[in-house]
Amino acid sequence: MSAFVLPGLVLAQASDTASSLMGMAPIALMFVVLYFLMIRPQMKRQKEHKALLAALAKGDEVVGAGGVLGKVVKVADNYVTVEVSELADKPVEVIMQKASVTAVLPKGTIKAL
Repeated sequence: MSAFVLPGLVLAQASDTASSLMGMAPIALMFVVLYFLMIRPQMKRQKEHKALLAALAKGDEVVGAGGVLGKVVKVADNYVTVEVSELADKPVEVIMQKASVTAVLPKGTIKAL
């Protein structure tokens, strides 16, 4: 007996393989869209925030995570001392984590308020 393969059987197997690959295409497309719409912008924001914290210096006017406005008096590795007000010729200083600084304001912004 010789090996005899039916042409229809080979065609059916090729069809099953193609249909299973086409079934996975929407899932792959969904991951690509998820990456470009959610993951990539978040990574970009994290990179910008890290650069902002690295460039933080004495005299910068900043906004804290709770909405606190102040002027940076001292910068340490993980903490920042911020002057938020001045009462009776004595400055009121707050120590906050560097990560809680959300934005650096242009010079003179706090005086304008």
